[in-house]
Amino acid sequence: MKRLSLAGMLFSKKLASTAVLALILSNSIPQLSAQSAVPDLSGTWDGGFGARPVNGETVPWGEDNFPVLNERALAYQQVWEEIMAPKYDCQPASSPAIQYDPYHMEVTQWPDRVLLRYEKDDQLRTVWLDGREPTSVDFSIQGFSVGHYEGDALIVTTTHFVFDVAGFDDYNGIPSSSQKIVTERYWRDGEDLKLTLTVEDPMFLREPTSYTTRWLPARPGYKLASYDCDPESSRASVRFYPSKYK
Repeated sequence: MKRLSLAGMLFSKKLASTAVLALILSNSIPQLSAQSAVPDLSGTWDGGFGARPVNGETVPWGEDNFPVLNERALAYQQVWEEIMAPKYDCQPASSPAIQYDPYHMEVTQWPDRVLLRYEKDDQLRTVWLDGREPTSVDFSIQGFSVGHYEGDALIVTTTHFVFDVAGFDDYNGIPSSSQKIVTERYWRDGEDLKLTLTVEDPMFLREPTSYTTRWLPARPGYKLASYDCDPESSRASVRFYPSKYK
């Protein structure tokens, strides 16, 4: 068998390295092309009073989209009073309310996940893009979120919520159950970030309902502020809401 010279061996190794590099590049180019189609939603977004109406009659639930409640939800509404709201014990707001609260939100896009960090209640939601599925131990106040990109939008589906006596919002006295499903569609409209949110919960709602809202770009250099809820101070405010029960 003919032996290769030292120069021949080096040349062969160089050819092998070149082939490997070409294979890597050939596999990488389509991936880069696919990534370039992902909509850019990253940044810090202002959801305050300049972005949307707050505390009005149609924010976000008005005559056109107010949820159609079943008898179970109506019964909860009848016994509801403000002092029952878990927010006075610093419990975070859940979907579909936290998205509409007049605070900033930070969006970070990674290849396998999208992070939604809320100034309100110091909450962080993870939207998994890698195909994973929730398990029986993934129930929480914010649920378990999976997502995918569809055209120019991010589609998010969240399930596995725990029961929450104020899980629909914190002012209408409508609870939500572990059957709640929240679907979100995020997209860019010029400089704005927009969201259409749909919520369904057969335990309390007769049919799904939805709203659309927006965030404006935060001012340059803005950093999310700490919410820093103090349970003692928060609970003290319920004295302004006398109970209707003696």
